[in-house]
Amino acid sequence: MQDLVLWEWLAVAAICLMTAAVAFAALSPRPVARPAPVLADEAVWLFDGAELIEASAAADRAMAGRVGDWAEFRAGLATRFPDLPDDPADLRRAGSLTMAASGPGPAMTLGCEWIGGVVRATLRPDPDPGPDAADGAGTCELDRLRAVVEDAPHPIWWTDRAGRVAWHNAAYARLFAGVHGRDPDPDTTLFDLSGDDRRQAGTRHSVPVRGTGRKLWFDLFEIERGDGALTYATDVNAVIEAEQAQRNFVQTLAKTFAQLSIGLAIFDRNRQLVLFNPALVDLTGLPAEFLSPRPTLLSFFDRLRDNRMMPEPKNYGSWRHQMADLVAAASDGRYQETWSLPSGSVYSVTGRPHPDGAVAFLFEDITAEVTLTRRFRSDLELGQSILDRLDDAIAVFATDGNLTLSNAAYGRLWKADPDKSFAQTSILDATRLWQSLCEATPAWGDLRDFVASSENRAEWWAPVTMRDGTNLTCSVYPVPGGATMVSFRVSEVAAPAPDLPDQGDGEPAPVLT
Repeated sequence: MQDLVLWEWLAVAAICLMTAAVAFAALSPRPVARPAPVLADEAVWLFDGAELIEASAAADRAMAGRVGDWAEFRAGLATRFPDLPDDPADLRRAGSLTMAASGPGPAMTLGCEWIGGVVRATLRPDPDPGPDAADGAGTCELDRLRAVVEDAPHPIWWTDRAGRVAWHNAAYARLFAGVHGRDPDPDTTLFDLSGDDRRQAGTRHSVPVRGTGRKLWFDLFEIERGDGALTYATDVNAVIEAEQAQRNFVQTLAKTFAQLSIGLAIFDRNRQLVLFNPALVDLTGLPAEFLSPRPTLLSFFDRLRDNRMMPEPKNYGSWRHQMADLVAAASDGRYQETWSLPSGSVYSVTGRPHPDGAVAFLFEDITAEVTLTRRFRSDLELGQSILDRLDDAIAVFATDGNLTLSNAAYGRLWKADPDKSFAQTSILDATRLWQSLCEATPAWGDLRDFVASSENRAEWWAPVTMRDGTNLTCSVYPVPGGATMVSFRVSEVAAPAPDLPDQGDGEPAPVLT
């Protein structure tokens, strides 16, 4: 009986051991967790959860070694295998998953297996994709091409040999509806292309917009094929508007420049004349027939030289070099010259740089100004010469009290030449000089007050005695414009003291010290 009990216990123990062994074998990772060698053209990745634990050399080449986890693996293959699970744990329920690549590209398959908690992903090329796969790839590519053409923002259409519209895209239909107010039909075309237009690339055409009075402009490009022609229309309305704005701006400038008395010539970066005004024709004598065809800068100045409208060069051989220097100076804004012409006219010529490498020349007739300046200078020299001939010492003070004019006798008398001094000589400076060489007299204070005063200006005189005994008669005269002239005349006998201008308090003017 005891032997039977012992036997039963041994049987139960054996059964338990066998059951545990089976369970352990079922739950433990299989030895195939380390995969067997694969073909050289296969790429294999092993993932423990989301972490990459091993990859074949082909796998590293296929993904350029950029895979570190399941997320990066899926991101690299999502375009060809969009059904790849986001989480590798999803494969636990399915056990395995095989997918064919979609989209354009070589045919391939991706297989994923769940092996005891490890996911093995194998990417292999499909040696025989079959006609269905090839047709699918071709259909996908064709669909993409159709979408590209259909969704293009520019009108595209196909015309057969008879000129009928056999096909068009959505942009063509929208433009047709805007022009004709209805859907397109094969016998009505948007643009009337003549035979010459068909042979030219990029011809510009316009179509009216229904109910607005506006026109839409397009550049048409037609490509002929065996059984018809494919035409592309590019919207150039922005270009047309910019060109029109530029023309309006140039016309506005031209109208403004036409009112100027200064001649204007603008040359572009290629040194061709692009703009001139009527004053240039009047000043230079160059005919409009010569200026309108846009002559070059050198031919422009050559014609000026031929017409004796610029100084004649002493050496014609260096003429071109002088013109090159002239253009360089004008480009930097440094060119400014006065041309004295053989006719007696005097022109001021200025060169100024303009945007985009252009350069502008301004011609101004300053003959009248130069003539007036020369005449004024001549009159001044004549007046100075006359004053220098006088025996009396003359000094003229402006309203601000500064000395503006004196003669040679003044310099000899007071041992001073104001023209050689860089500083202005004021009435205070002058009276200090006079006082230092003369006996004390209240006349100098009265003289200063007279020069500064603008009222009760009547001429007067006063006797002055120099320290060397010379007797002088100082005469003061108001001059038009608020100026004052002071004259000193040497007298043989001291003149009696006159009544000096009233100082207001009855006291003589103070003596400078």
